[in-house]
Formats: sequence, structure tokens, C-alpha cells
Amino acid sequence: MNDSSRREIPRHARMFKSELDELADRLRAATTKETEPKAQALYETAAEVLIGLAKAFEDYEKKNEEAWKEE
Repeated sequence: MNDSSRREIPRHARMFKSELDELADRLRAATTKETEPKAQALYETAAEVLIGLAKAFEDYEKKNEEAWKEE
């Protein structure tokens, strides 16, 4: 991997995290407008999954996890 590609990865990680956060927020907002309990549970579960995935992107960017640290 060249240096240019390495510099793009953190930018992409931030972009994807932002998009995941936005979608999770939209799902949470839809949960409050939905009256069907199973749909509410689906939206809330999907939001939680996306929040976890966004955290993984944040951890990657900040090198918070052992797996993401430089060797």
C-alpha cells in the first residue's frame, strides 16, 4: 500500500462513521414514529448495530484497539 492510500484510510473511516451515525439517528427517529412494536424493535436493533459499527471505525481511526495499532 502506498503512502497516499494510507492517508486516505482515516478520512474514509471518518466519512463512513459519520454516515453510520446519521443512519442510526434516522432509525431512532423512525422508531418514535412507528406504532408497530416489531418494527420499533427492528429499527432500534438496527440502530444499535450501526452504532457498534461506527465505534469500530472510530477505534480504527484512533488506534484504540490492539488490532488497529501499527506493527
